[in-house]
Amino acid sequence: MQKIDMQTWPRRAHFELFRHFDHPHFSLCANVDIGATYAAVKERGFSISTTIIYLIARLANEIPEFRYRMRAEEVVEHAVVNPSPTILTPGDLFSFCTIQYSQDFAEFNARAAARMAAVRQQIVLSDEPGRDDLLFMTAIPWVSFTSFTHPTHLNPSDTVPRFAWGKFFEEGGALKMPLAVQVHHALMDGVHVGRFYALMQEYLSEPVFLLDQTSNHEN
Repeated sequence: MQKIDMQTWPRRAHFELFRHFDHPHFSLCANVDIGATYAAVKERGFSISTTIIYLIARLANEIPEFRYRMRAEEVVEHAVVNPSPTILTPGDLFSFCTIQYSQDFAEFNARAAARMAAVRQQIVLSDEPGRDDLLFMTAIPWVSFTSFTHPTHLNPSDTVPRFAWGKFFEEGGALKMPLAVQVHHALMDGVHVGRFYALMQEYLSEPVFLLDQTSNHEN
């Protein structure tokens, strides 16, 4: 983790503007074509939910703005951020489930399976105090929603990015998935979220990187 030099940071004026807003978050929701990745993942017997979690975490780690966090009047950049999805548990409840990120999909998949099994046995509803190297995520597989808003703390302001995905649906012969992204405007703009969606679709359309990593791990 490193501190951003506020004196030389090109975004300083935007940061100062938006950090004082009563509601400084903005969110987007767009449909992505998940057909190629869905087929590839199912062929290899992996969980599509774990794959989505991995992809979101991978992209957030590749785009610096998704690793920025605000701490009072300072901004820090984490070297690595880790996914923290909600996991459905018995009784229609949910648990938080922080998973240590690894770019190697096979390694991440194993970590995710073990961690998810653990939190299903003992529900966790809090994060480690002071920890913000996270990416909050949730799945709403019952609805193909067109917008989504997450609960957030405003005092002090919570700058952890939030993601949600919904029920898959067919459109024009393609398998689509609604994907929502909610971020703090003091740390990024629409161009950064747009970059996230563009890279997400690129990965979803060409899942060879995922299969190659898995094959290398197994050989």
